[in-house]
Amino acid sequence: MSFKQLIQKCSNNDTQAQSELYQLFSGKLFSVCLKYSRNYAEAEDNLQDAFLTIFSKISQFKNKGSFEGWLKRIVINTALQRYRGQGVFEIINEDFIEDDTVELDDDAISLDFLLKLIQALPDRYRLVFNMYVLDGFSHKEIAELLHITEGTSKSNLARARKILKEKIEAYKAGFNAQSLS
Repeated sequence: MSFKQLIQKCSNNDTQAQSELYQLFSGKLFSVCLKYSRNYAEAEDNLQDAFLTIFSKISQFKNKGSFEGWLKRIVINTALQRYRGQGVFEIINEDFIEDDTVELDDDAISLDFLLKLIQALPDRYRLVFNMYVLDGFSHKEIAELLHITEGTSKSNLARARKILKEKIEAYKAGFNAQSLS
């Protein structure tokens, strides 16, 4: 069955087609949910909510552009929607903008550990960090999606990087101290 046929069947509420679509994309979309969620359980909730939206709006996909990109956008918007009503995006001092970078040794930090560090960031920092660094959104796009200023987006990114840098350096210092023992 082609994607067009699968999409058509899903738009007709064919549960078998919906199950097939879920099986095809749930793994990739769950990894997106993990990036935007505080923890595994919240990521599961976001994925569930996203698929409900996908199935209700699938008839709006007009075969223009990437279907996977369309799905990913819904997942990101679903995760962001969870935070919009929570006062997560308060306006902060926009003067704090540094470009902190940190060098990662491939052996020292696992991807799982790095994901846990990102998930532990305060919501506003985590969301901006993920959107900018991992998903390639511009500060202008982030500002529009989150209803904040571009300066706030830049400031939140800088703060997220600073927090991650401090945690990674602390971890590496502890790791190096253990290896010397």
